[in-house]
Amino acid sequence: MCLAIPAEILHLHDGVATCRLGDSQSTIRASTMLLTEDPAIGDFLIIHAGFALRVMDFAEARESLRMLREDACAAPAPPAAPETACGAVADAKDDRQ
Repeated sequence: MCLAIPAEILHLHDGVATCRLGDSQSTIRASTMLLTEDPAIGDFLIIHAGFALRVMDFAEARESLRMLREDACAAPAPPAAPETACGAVADAKDDRQ
């Protein structure tokens, strides 16, 4: 099963968005060629297999991240992993002015 996590656009160049996953320092790049609207820096995207599938608003992104974090925190940690996935899905912050 694949899971798309909302990602905030940090940079746009030549049809490729560099995005931050949740509140982490992890970034991902995605093609914006499938989008029907032009994204902007600060928008949130749903990304799958390297393609941005749609733009979502901040409130929807925050709610999605909250639900993902709750599910991740409820799941038991794998025996080989000292950390749970709980910290991997962080809150979205509204840094827009």
